[in-house]
Amino acid sequence: MKWPEVPIKDVCLLAVDCVNKTAHVVDYETPYRMLRTTNVRGGFVDAENTRFVTEETFLKWTRRGIPQKGDVILTREAPLGDIGRLTSDNTVFLGQRLFMYRADPERLNSEYLAYVLQSPLVQGRIKSKGFGATVEHARVGDCENLLIPVPDLRIQERIGETLSAYDDLIENNKRRIKLLEESARQLYKEWFVRFRFPGHEHVKIIDGVPEGWKKKPLRKLLTLNYGKALKAEYRIPGNIPVYGSSGVVGTHNKPLVKGPGMIVGRKGNVGSIFWSHLDFFPIDTVYFVSADESNYFIYYALLHTVFISTDVAVPGLNRDFAYSKEILIPTETLISDFEESVAPIFKQCDVLSRYNEPLAKARDLLLPKLMSGEIAV
Repeated sequence: MKWPEVPIKDVCLLAVDCVNKTAHVVDYETPYRMLRTTNVRGGFVDAENTRFVTEETFLKWTRRGIPQKGDVILTREAPLGDIGRLTSDNTVFLGQRLFMYRADPERLNSEYLAYVLQSPLVQGRIKSKGFGATVEHARVGDCENLLIPVPDLRIQERIGETLSAYDDLIENNKRRIKLLEESARQLYKEWFVRFRFPGHEHVKIIDGVPEGWKKKPLRKLLTLNYGKALKAEYRIPGNIPVYGSSGVVGTHNKPLVKGPGMIVGRKGNVGSIFWSHLDFFPIDTVYFVSADESNYFIYYALLHTVFISTDVAVPGLNRDFAYSKEILIPTETLISDFEESVAPIFKQCDVLSRYNEPLAKARDLLLPKLMSGEIAV
């Protein structure tokens, strides 16, 4: 079934670009959050892990329009073509390289809009507009005039409902994973930061440290291995997560490292820490720690370690500097008790992560068939 195609701006109330200069961010939380390209991924916009600005900056950067729930965001560059639907009520604005669409509800369903922009047909058109010798990016005019198929509004709604049912399950599982991980993190803080570990009443505190605990430099605890370059155009579709310094930045068909393991941001988001339950592929902006040196205690210890940017030209984490950071190590018995306490939590996280894989695969298989009319709704 061939549906009529129209320029996307003709069925949107808004089709606007970001303000193309760098907004001044502040190092404290405010109600005003800046979205970056790293916040747009997998069909959704992460409106939580953002940087903050003042109200004055927010008002200047939203003169073309304030993003609202239901809007769809496109990354124009670095990378080109990622799509996200805004599902949060957080007060946000577009950082650089982002373009925003607001569907006209009388002509276009917002959920359908998010999915049609992710379809192979439209993704191919977006990528074909990319130009630039170093980094591919799309012009504003191309984003405004992008052709999309527009069936009857009732068909759009049914397509959106069908596909969002998969994404809602996936997002619900991700929220459950975050809650589980936070419970483990709070247990770490209770035992190893506040020193309220089991039996703490009977342990002396000497110079602010429980008796028997010792500080050790990171170099004696693990090896920071370098990731390997894997540009987006060389990735083969698969279920292996690809990790950069901002977290999962895509997928590939083969892992570089057998999981579980830890990832440490080296360039960009310096000192960011991630745990992968699965086999994974760390790219060259990160270090990784192999499975035999990874454990839950060290993972949370790293999360509580401040890594300072040491490279002048490009923010980076020097490995020797990282190795010099000291970690307070408790007794082996206490570490063992902690590992046993959080292991069931991580197991449940692993189950939920693996459950999301077939959901995402089913959605991705269904999407082009629904968009082409091969499957009626």
